[in-house]
Amino acid sequence: MAKPKRFDDFDLRLGDVMRGERATLGKSLLDVQRELRIRASYIAAIENSDPSAFDTPGFIAGYVRSYARYLGMDPDRAFAEFCAESGFSPAHGMSKDASSVRKPARRGKPATTSGGARDPFVQPATPFIPRSESLFSRVEPGAVGSLVVLAALVGAIGFGGWSVLREIQRVQLSPVDQTPVVLAELDPLDGAGSSEPDGPSLSSEAMERLYRPQALDVPVMIARDAPISTLDPETTGAFARADRPAAPSGLDLASPAVPERAATTAAEMPQVVEAEAPEVKILAVRPAWIRVRGADGSVIFEKILDAGEAYTLPRTEGAPTLRAGMSGSLYFEVNGELYGPAGQGTSTIRDVALSVDALTQGYALADFGEDPELAKVVAMAEAREISGASE
Repeated sequence: MAKPKRFDDFDLRLGDVMRGERATLGKSLLDVQRELRIRASYIAAIENSDPSAFDTPGFIAGYVRSYARYLGMDPDRAFAEFCAESGFSPAHGMSKDASSVRKPARRGKPATTSGGARDPFVQPATPFIPRSESLFSRVEPGAVGSLVVLAALVGAIGFGGWSVLREIQRVQLSPVDQTPVVLAELDPLDGAGSSEPDGPSLSSEAMERLYRPQALDVPVMIARDAPISTLDPETTGAFARADRPAAPSGLDLASPAVPERAATTAAEMPQVVEAEAPEVKILAVRPAWIRVRGADGSVIFEKILDAGEAYTLPRTEGAPTLRAGMSGSLYFEVNGELYGPAGQGTSTIRDVALSVDALTQGYALADFGEDPELAKVVAMAEAREISGASE
């Protein structure tokens, strides 16, 4: 009588121990794959002692040791048991055996139980990886129906739009009851093609009417009745003013109107300042920026004057104004006399009137002792004048 086998009668393999430790931790093969970054197929091959599942045999030792260390087992002992059970021998260096796997020869029949079934402890198998599905198995019938309905809807909308566009572009002609009215029956070539000697011929009047040149739009030229110098744009033309009387149609050289107009024009012209007006200069003893504006606000002169450079103001009717930086380096020369400085140090002056009266009354005569640069500039200017006179 056969006695039942006990637990100690079975051969305890490395894969059984590893599966038990993994079950104790409550981890599946996919959990181990996420945490160790090792494929689940490699983990199953380690538990089944199957080195043929690895692509590169040189990495088997590292995978086995890492998995044993993850389960809390001795890495070296686990790798030794894996080599003993699988027949795997590690190869070092660049040898040929490092890229090959030697499978052990199977002897005898696979281990089975007394009932003929496969022994799960001797030949364990864990179907953890789902089988690959075909392409059509992933397609849902409901999605196919929705796609067909959508395609039919798009086709119906397109056909409807094409039909409407074709109806819009179709042109239909309908007959009318009213016949067109002939306004005139005139044929200038009536009878010109007749070959009969007694037939009607084309008259000279008809030929003249046929070949008569059409009138062209010729611009009308109106001659002036006076020289162009006597025309006033304020009284004639497109820029004429309503409050001015119209210009006379003709020019009478003996008429006193021409001298009167000339006198009026001369009175309206701006008066020229006399040549005897005092000369005003702006002198810089150090580099300084100046901007001179006219009486109408326009900029007359703008520059950075260098040391010793002077600017002579134009002789205009209205007094210009000055805006400058580094005002302590600027002086005014009026008829050979120096006044200033224009300001204090590096300050900026604005809207300073440059008339003779404003400069002579608003500024005192320049003191050469207070500004050594002024004395140096004046001395250099006098030296240049003397050298120029001697030449």
